[in-house]
Amino acid sequence: MPEDLHTEYKEAHNQLPKSLFDTVCAFLNTDGGRVYLGIADDGTITGVEAESVSRLKKEIAGISNNPQKLDPPYLLFPKEEQREGKSIVVLQVPLSSQIHRHKGEIYLRSEDGDYRVKGTHQLAGLLNRKLGIFPEQTPLPTFSSEDLQPELFDRARELMRARNQKHPWLPLENTELLHVAGLYAETSTPQAPVLTLAAVLLFGNDLAIQRAAPAYKFDCLLRRHNLDRYDDRLMIRTNLIDAYDQMMGFVEKHLNDPFYLEGDISISLRERIFREAISNIIAHRDYRNASPGRLIIYQDRILLDNPSTQYFHQPITPGNLTSHPKNPSICKFMIQLGRFDELGSGVINIHKYLPAYADGAQPLFEDTREGFRLTLPMNTLSKPADVQVAGQVAGQVTGQVTGQVATLLMSVGERSWSRKELMDTLSLKGRDNFEKLYLAPALSTGLIERTLPNKPTSRLQKYRITSKGAALLKALKHG
Repeated sequence: MPEDLHTEYKEAHNQLPKSLFDTVCAFLNTDGGRVYLGIADDGTITGVEAESVSRLKKEIAGISNNPQKLDPPYLLFPKEEQREGKSIVVLQVPLSSQIHRHKGEIYLRSEDGDYRVKGTHQLAGLLNRKLGIFPEQTPLPTFSSEDLQPELFDRARELMRARNQKHPWLPLENTELLHVAGLYAETSTPQAPVLTLAAVLLFGNDLAIQRAAPAYKFDCLLRRHNLDRYDDRLMIRTNLIDAYDQMMGFVEKHLNDPFYLEGDISISLRERIFREAISNIIAHRDYRNASPGRLIIYQDRILLDNPSTQYFHQPITPGNLTSHPKNPSICKFMIQLGRFDELGSGVINIHKYLPAYADGAQPLFEDTREGFRLTLPMNTLSKPADVQVAGQVAGQVTGQVTGQVATLLMSVGERSWSRKELMDTLSLKGRDNFEKLYLAPALSTGLIERTLPNKPTSRLQKYRITSKGAALLKALKHG
């Protein structure tokens, strides 16, 4: 494949080419693309020295996150690939909603390569094009730092620190953080910094957010029984940092989290799946559109959708995935907080983990005329329980358990049991059926626990009821 508007080859045996970030800047400003290090201009695979690959990848990540080199920064994730038995480094660069400079110069991409922007007319044209594609960069000249919440900046730093104690953004003042994150608008004439719509959505108080985006809302609905209205509802109109937590809380309230081992490590399937799903609807929403973003839990499926511009015209799969975030600045910032993974991870991870969570189910990602839509089929592990318990018992013990879990709690009582003892007591023969319908749901909801939590597969492993399970058992006996 020859070099073109979206493809650039560069030789790099053991050091980065001097023109690398001219091209990165041009791709960010124009239409995105891929840079291949270790391939000559004519397509010959020259390779990168194996012992230099790791160092070059770190250098790329460091430079891309350094405002002295790339302004504003855009953290990139280079990957190593093998071609004809040689190592190359591939750098996917998305189209950015911002205007980037490398060493003070703005670059654009053409079929002939990278060229510098000269003159205000070219800059104005670039600005208009960006705003047409990325409304998150809409300048809000009537807003100021008084419309932002200082405590959200502190919270953002805490999340960054939890992800990386040496994160380069940690020492920055609030205004510096906004600049590095690309949350000030680019203008064609010099003036005081102007906040963007993305800045207000991330850090604004609720009143400022409603002024900046009157139609902004995420609507979370539970429709398992009442399909015309809802069984439970949460409407979210707050900043995106808190909105993410509130949506995750709604999911945790209404969906089970079955026990699951990846290798020998226990992971939360629910967290892996819905972290990505919620990230997707935040990342792809058109915040000027009057339609709400929605998260709806039905009896047999979960639907997440929101209004956005259509780019794909077929279902999105890991095989045809091309990263095209609708709100790149918001995505970039949420990546720094550890809320999002690198672009494109949502489709890959949900395809990976949903079959384990929902008994072989496959997700459906669609970009429609109305907007982005994700459908997640659900099975019995995530459906509502067939035995309900409600009331105040040892604090608030309100929720739902399946008949199988209720039976297991009745059998466990106050002693510790091995898996075989529990199966014998329940007159069960099939281990898979017991673990799937009885043991895993009781463990994931914290009703029982292992006596050897750090050795889940030990032959000496036993199970006992927790204080939460004991309170629920008491309610079951009185109910």
